[in-house]
Amino acid sequence: MNTLTVTDDYRSLFIGDRPLLDVRAPVEFSQGAFPGAHNLPLLDDREREQIGICYKQHGQDAAIALGHQLVGGDLRAQRTQAWCDFARQHPDAVLYCFRGGLRSRTVQQWMHEAGVDIPLVSGGYKALRRFLIDTLDTISHTQRFIIIGGPTGSGKTVVVQALAQAVDLEAAANHKGSSFGRPIGEQPTQIDFENRVGIALLKKESHTLPVFLEDESLLIGRCSLPKTLRDAMQAAPRVLVEESLSSRAQQILHEYVIEQRAGFRSAYGEAEGDARYQQALLDSLHRIRRRLGGVRYQQLRQQMESALHEQLLHDRPEAHMDWITGLLEDYYDPMYTYQLSQHDSPILFKGSRADVIHWCQQQESPS
Repeated sequence: MNTLTVTDDYRSLFIGDRPLLDVRAPVEFSQGAFPGAHNLPLLDDREREQIGICYKQHGQDAAIALGHQLVGGDLRAQRTQAWCDFARQHPDAVLYCFRGGLRSRTVQQWMHEAGVDIPLVSGGYKALRRFLIDTLDTISHTQRFIIIGGPTGSGKTVVVQALAQAVDLEAAANHKGSSFGRPIGEQPTQIDFENRVGIALLKKESHTLPVFLEDESLLIGRCSLPKTLRDAMQAAPRVLVEESLSSRAQQILHEYVIEQRAGFRSAYGEAEGDARYQQALLDSLHRIRRRLGGVRYQQLRQQMESALHEQLLHDRPEAHMDWITGLLEDYYDPMYTYQLSQHDSPILFKGSRADVIHWCQQQESPS
């Protein structure tokens, strides 16, 4: 094969959002990938399995020969055309397989023969993944973090989204971090979540400015915060968003009732969307029934069912305010008070949502 371009500048690839052409098999891609990567495999899952068996039984040369047999003629031409089309649409793209070995070199050579050159990532997906793991670990130990805290409904995510130097962990996990925060779509795999967080932190890394993160528990839905990052967050100083109970109830109404219903309707249509939305809300309350206790759970469920009736039949979403207020007072606020008592890290500032945004934005400006 001709000598073609190879890159190991992993940092620039991620910071620059370089388009990524991933030629691993679909099963590999589904187990872990990078944001924005495009999977155009050299071998599909069945072909990869056949070649793997051949390699174990007859060795590398026989496996390579089988690969050329399976992906030859028109199939090779079709796949090469797809890779070249991608490269032409994304002139700054790079190419990788799992280890930057035979598969990616083969694709690179076939594209070269078709008149399109593309850099190959040295070490492939494995090296990129290792780089992100190491980077996340380093940043967790060296970056100055400030944690945005506050009771449920205070609008911590609103604060995070208003700041240039913030990383939205809940967006990376596609989950709002509570029983009521389950997404309409799927959450990413743990590996994909870690990759997203690693890249986001890499882009915000600073020796002079803090990075703001929302206070989170270990799990955001089913996604687990990496231990080094979780430890750094536990020790980091905090700012606390303080809003009235009525303000917080209004925020919950907007996020988990009005926006949630609109999201389900957008995804599934009005009738099915409303049915799914109603069931999702009832399921969310059911998941915390043991912590509420039987009597209180039944009271809140009756209020929720009545509110759903008013909302779905009479378009009165404000009917949800009774159970929302009760849930904040009886469940989320006591839990927040306890969790806050477990922290001994300094509190740098307290104030309304608007005041906290203003204070944080001042910290984002180099002195």
